[in-house]
Amino acid sequence: MALPYMGSRVRAPEFPEGLEWLNAGRPLRLAELRGKVVLLDFWTFCCINCMHVLPDLKVLERKYPRELVVIGVHSAKFPNEKDSGQIRQAILRYEIEHPVVNDHAFGVWRSYGVRAWPTLAVVAPDGHLYAATSGEGHLEDLDETVALLADRARREGRLNETPLDLTLERERQGAAALAFPGKVLADGASERLFIADSGHNRIVVADFEGQIRAVAGTGAQGAADGPFDAATFHHPQGMALDGNSLYVVDTESHSIRRLDLRAGIVETVAGTGRQARRANEAGRGRGVALNSPWDLARVDRALYIAMAGSHQVWVMDLDTADLRPFAGTGREALLDGPREMGALAQPSGLATDGKVLYVADSEISAIRRIELGPRGALRTIVGRDLFEFGDVDGAGMVVRLQHPLGVALHDGRLYVADTYNHKIKELGPDRSECKTFVGTGRPGFEDGGPDEASFAEPGGISAAAGRLYVADTNNHAVRAVDLKTREVTTLRLYGLTAPGVAAAPGGVDWMPAEEVEVAEAAVAADAPGAVTIALDLPPGHHISPEAPFTLQIEIEGDAVGLREEDRQRTMKAPALPLRIPFAAGPAGRSGRLTVDATFYYCRTDGKGLCLIQPVRWSVPVRTEAGGAGEVRLACAPPPVGAGA
Repeated sequence: MALPYMGSRVRAPEFPEGLEWLNAGRPLRLAELRGKVVLLDFWTFCCINCMHVLPDLKVLERKYPRELVVIGVHSAKFPNEKDSGQIRQAILRYEIEHPVVNDHAFGVWRSYGVRAWPTLAVVAPDGHLYAATSGEGHLEDLDETVALLADRARREGRLNETPLDLTLERERQGAAALAFPGKVLADGASERLFIADSGHNRIVVADFEGQIRAVAGTGAQGAADGPFDAATFHHPQGMALDGNSLYVVDTESHSIRRLDLRAGIVETVAGTGRQARRANEAGRGRGVALNSPWDLARVDRALYIAMAGSHQVWVMDLDTADLRPFAGTGREALLDGPREMGALAQPSGLATDGKVLYVADSEISAIRRIELGPRGALRTIVGRDLFEFGDVDGAGMVVRLQHPLGVALHDGRLYVADTYNHKIKELGPDRSECKTFVGTGRPGFEDGGPDEASFAEPGGISAAAGRLYVADTNNHAVRAVDLKTREVTTLRLYGLTAPGVAAAPGGVDWMPAEEVEVAEAAVAADAPGAVTIALDLPPGHHISPEAPFTLQIEIEGDAVGLREEDRQRTMKAPALPLRIPFAAGPAGRSGRLTVDATFYYCRTDGKGLCLIQPVRWSVPVRTEAGGAGEVRLACAPPPVGAGA
């Protein structure tokens, strides 16, 4: 049924001026949206319940592309979330396609009387606030509400069905070999590194030197089982190894997948594929619904699951596939005690020594421990409550973290991916002493010693062979930290490309090119000339010497002519500026050149991955006496680094 009408003719408060807008290209005003149904989503990007709302919003946006405008009002819980650059990364990570306003001072939040994340407010086409609701699971009610208001406005002749012109953040985003990697798992015995390439919906298997051994997943979103090159995932996260079986939580398909590393086959072993709506309904294998599983830890034949969506830890018997809650009632809180009666808040990282399970309990910025014995207790090592967070080293109750997502155990020490502080912390699990291990505390992408190296929202961490391996999520990279020297380096992944690159040898057909319209060029008649491509790379960058540089030129009209071999070329790291010769026709001729180039560029210091940049120049040309000898085309891609 539709959401209940609020029963008053309250005009929806206008957006204040001076706020930063993303995914829009410009600030929006409610006044210009008159005639449309407007759905305001009050969210913060740390919140698992807010993440659960996003798929519902996509359904509504696709069903009502002309009648509905969704606007995300980002009212941050954590200080890190107030920064528009970090919100932009969340928009890209969660593939949000509607405008988002940074309500950093909670002005919009207060004007609408919001009290919880997520809250959804519906503004009718006449500009009045029609209804509001909090929490998740309201898709059907929202659907009926939008349909009701749109139909009423259409009958009254007041419905505005003109599409809203937006500039999405993804249109300015290059492509890297990894996209928002969420978790890593390092196995010292086999010298294998498993990477959850979450943004590319795949699992990458490499050795410790970065040589790729296997890739599971096509890159498409889905939950299809089968061979590695046909299977699909939906934002996978944590992993656990059992011989040649790699277990993976496929977070947004709410399932657990098993990768047979020897046979190269993916199968689903748990989860119905739909989000569980209740916290404590146990079951077996594919018959039980899960709720945003985020990480795994294995002890013998028991697989422990950080069930972020239900604020619990579950356990699965690997022999019978029986699943049940192990710790936490489902209440979102920090509550110690017997593990079945305690409470967690969005557990997102797990580590174990076989006797104790350590938990990165992200929403309360805490590290918890759960005893695995028959009468085990849930205890807090560091952390205070839902709204107690910061960046404070020390011992016990003094310590403050900010939304940690990962935890690793090595030689009796815990290492924490203190995600929103952009640091790796070291924690003594018995004495509760916590100190910064590496990281400046500011988002960045620098290798080096412990006081100069920087990260950008590291989300996963694993230890092996004397190093910590870190999924540096917003840098689209895996970093390695020497446990003795604390020196940080970026792991180069040899031969790995973004999904679809190898399938498009003549150019990149899986991402839009940057289109550049060039003013008409007057070239010298009856004379040789050249198209000159000048790439204004950022300082400290170069064209990748290992990746192809592809070029394709289409000619309309008879102003210039090219040799056939120059119309389509693939080369490695050409000298810049690149010159392509042509012969100009007699005076008075006209035409158009369309030049498509795709190139990869990297930092010369080897830090970070290479980005791909497709660009298309379109330039009208004419010939005249005394014209120029070249047609110059330029492109200035952004630097590789944090937020790239």
